[in-house]
Amino acid sequence: MNSEMNRTALVLGATGGIGGAVACKLLARGWRIRALNRDAAKASRSEPAFEWVRGDAMNAGDVLRAAEGVGLIVHAVNPPGYRDWETLVLPMLDNTIAAARAVGACIVLPGNIYNFGPDALPAPTEESPQNPVTKKGAIRVEMEKRLKAASQSGAGAIIVRAGDFFGPGTTANSWFSSGLVTPGKPVGTIRNPARRGIGHQWAYLPDMAETIAQLVERADRLPPFAVYHMEGFWDADGMRMAEALKRVVGGQAKIGNFPWWIVPLAAPFVPVIREIKEMRYLWKVPVRMRNTRLVAELGKEPQTPIDEAVRASLVALGCLPEPHRDTAATLVGHPSQNVG
Repeated sequence: MNSEMNRTALVLGATGGIGGAVACKLLARGWRIRALNRDAAKASRSEPAFEWVRGDAMNAGDVLRAAEGVGLIVHAVNPPGYRDWETLVLPMLDNTIAAARAVGACIVLPGNIYNFGPDALPAPTEESPQNPVTKKGAIRVEMEKRLKAASQSGAGAIIVRAGDFFGPGTTANSWFSSGLVTPGKPVGTIRNPARRGIGHQWAYLPDMAETIAQLVERADRLPPFAVYHMEGFWDADGMRMAEALKRVVGGQAKIGNFPWWIVPLAAPFVPVIREIKEMRYLWKVPVRMRNTRLVAELGKEPQTPIDEAVRASLVALGCLPEPHRDTAATLVGHPSQNVG
């Protein structure tokens, strides 16, 4: 990759959880952040430190204009609510790739476990075969194929795959916010989707963002197509995330089971439930991506203590009251945290 990377980053999806988190981490490291949004004026009120540019990730001309003079494009934009993935995801990525080739930028893609089907479990590596059993997984595989091809013609790529996201800014469709707890309400019952004894992998958004930022900072020493797995929070027996939630809310909450029985009944009518049904195989066996390659590159993986991460997540979801002002930055994953 280019050893003299221009320290201006274009972030697509800066109002989303991972896009916003990566943008804040890069900003804290001295990067200039340019963000594309269809309502740039409104977005600028939420994060005035970014340079907001009006445009749509589905419009190739908008992306190219926004990419002028940047050294990095963070592709963290997704269709909302699991809708229209088949028609929107790949065209948006193609626009990013075309812009990156035109300006000589590196592309960052936050990835996940969906690339892998049951044949690669329980411990997929960066090189494991990718035979997904879901439509969303197949699209993820195609995204990475296109990035690999682009990396062979001048647009470097960094992909970081991680487990199920949680943390401030996580979408309402995440397992943490739509399964374990109910946003806006105190935690009375924790609906655990995991089976007791079956491990599961989670990724705290600020930690993933810090991991990406550290990799970007050393892009000059990475291969043109660089793929890394995060360990994140490994729930070894399927109960540790639920138990952390219970500790953080004071020990009074009850741990129950997620109502899997309702999923096949609701799937034909509710898009999110349909996606949950497709992804259930990831809860039936332990799934653990090892971070050996990442640690070899960075020395260690950024990891926030689980109770701190859970508390920040609950505060952001409105399930716990706002912390005292002098501790707020620590609890919500302030961009200055976990830098190393």
